[in-house]
Amino acid sequence: MVNSSPRMTAPALVAALACIAPAVPALAQERPKLVLQITVDQLRGDLIERFGAGLGEDGFRRLIRGGVHFTQAHHGHANTETIVGHTTLATGADPAVHGMVANVWFDRVEGGQVYNVQDPDYPLVGAAGVDAATEIDPTQRAATTDGRSPGNILTSTIADEIGMFFGPEALIFGVSIKDRGAISMAGHTGQAYWFSKSEGRFVTSTFYRDDYPGWVSDWNGSGMVTSYAGTSWTLADAPESYMFGTRDDQPWETDFPGFGRSFPHPWGEADDKYYTTRLTLSPAGDEITVDFAKALIEAEGIGQDAVPDYLSISLSSTDYVGHVFGPSSLEAEDNIRRLDRTLADLLDFVDDRVGLDQVLVVLSADHGSPENPGYLATHGIKAGTFDFERVDTEPGFVRLGAQFGEARALIRNFSSPYVYLNRELIAEKGLDPATVEDSVARELDLLPGIDLAVSSRRLREGQIGEGKVVDAVRRNFHRDRSGDIYVVFEPHWFIADFDGLTVASAHGSPWTYDTHVPVIFHGPGIPPARIARHVETVDVAPTIAAYLGTKPPSGATGVPLTEVLD
Repeated sequence: MVNSSPRMTAPALVAALACIAPAVPALAQERPKLVLQITVDQLRGDLIERFGAGLGEDGFRRLIRGGVHFTQAHHGHANTETIVGHTTLATGADPAVHGMVANVWFDRVEGGQVYNVQDPDYPLVGAAGVDAATEIDPTQRAATTDGRSPGNILTSTIADEIGMFFGPEALIFGVSIKDRGAISMAGHTGQAYWFSKSEGRFVTSTFYRDDYPGWVSDWNGSGMVTSYAGTSWTLADAPESYMFGTRDDQPWETDFPGFGRSFPHPWGEADDKYYTTRLTLSPAGDEITVDFAKALIEAEGIGQDAVPDYLSISLSSTDYVGHVFGPSSLEAEDNIRRLDRTLADLLDFVDDRVGLDQVLVVLSADHGSPENPGYLATHGIKAGTFDFERVDTEPGFVRLGAQFGEARALIRNFSSPYVYLNRELIAEKGLDPATVEDSVARELDLLPGIDLAVSSRRLREGQIGEGKVVDAVRRNFHRDRSGDIYVVFEPHWFIADFDGLTVASAHGSPWTYDTHVPVIFHGPGIPPARIARHVETVDVAPTIAAYLGTKPPSGATGVPLTEVLD
């Protein structure tokens, strides 16, 4: 061991450097040909083991059996949404640093909502128009342009660092059903492809390319997307083999148009306006994503030379299924089984084309998920849903009206979890902004279903106490993008209304069911282990960097996980 004393003699230093020097070429020889980062959207940390009885040996178990599985990994930020978690995994930084504080935030300069990866300067390549929203993905409604880029990510990502360290020969790609799932992980250096529901094909934007390579056009024309038409999502196995086999149709599940609450779930015909949306509400979404990723690996020659490549695959079906049916449903259980088989298919393909013994696989999730209040009630746990549109009928807002006048008008925008105050109206009335902010926060804090309403001014001035929840809110705060007040709902409470569609589950809290995710590292030289100590998702990118020998992303605050590197 090198002497840790600040006073090291010259001979000792020379001897230490002599011991270290031979490790450099050895490290270069041991670098993997590919870093495969898999992010499963809404894969709560317990779900792999909870539904483990239905899993095979070649999917999740293959990674767990041969790698390091951190069973107590958590996101440290408060707003556990898709873009926030993905970008945290990519950058090793909190949203306070990387800037992606929410799926949607309010732009005070332009006076409108900002969808996280929208960018009018980079329209979709060959697109017919804006990628229309669906009732199950309301954040897309905030996107006023079909343009997309990683421009709103304020730091480098691990993909960027790999690209800069190894140069142009390092191939960098990100793939997902969701634009934000692909773009956040591909970073500024790579290329991203995502699925357009409105067009039924994988697309990219002019930030990455001016046209599509032939293999993308060939895949889009292959009929993979339309092959599900006229068929249904059915159970993979016999009903009696499932934990929820006798609880198919639960009253709190969402009855999405034409999809139903019980098996089989018909996808409909290919020309149905909801056809592609139904695909994403089922395991078909992941199957399509992996099939596209396999075509990418083949066509682009991923992992075929000594220079490490990077491929991110974000799998979104678990998130959509969780929203519609809840994590404790037969649909969620069957989806995990089918995801396990899709993962096994992907790993077999990568093993055949590259060799898993030369691939670093990193699997995690962007967030977990809460249980539905109806399900919790069957276990004696009180829970509820919150309707922000009705806050002005509460006694507290009557008091605000008496104090300031037009209480509801004081709130210009609510983009969960942030309340943005109407600063223009406050100035027009000659009110003190700090007094208004504190008063609105105090009244929100008293409402049933709200655990904490945190004033951004007090965050900036360090006037907020300590504690896990406050610290998580602080780690989510960005001076330019965060609202005036951060709202934390009570445990097991969430907003269930998505533009008129009531969903079974909605994540976004600092409570453990939303922060808890799996973290698995599997690759050359990594000894198998099950680790139960608390680790954080900001540690993932620095660990990849340390494993490869690159520098960490520019805003990274996490630390390398020693169990992976030892």
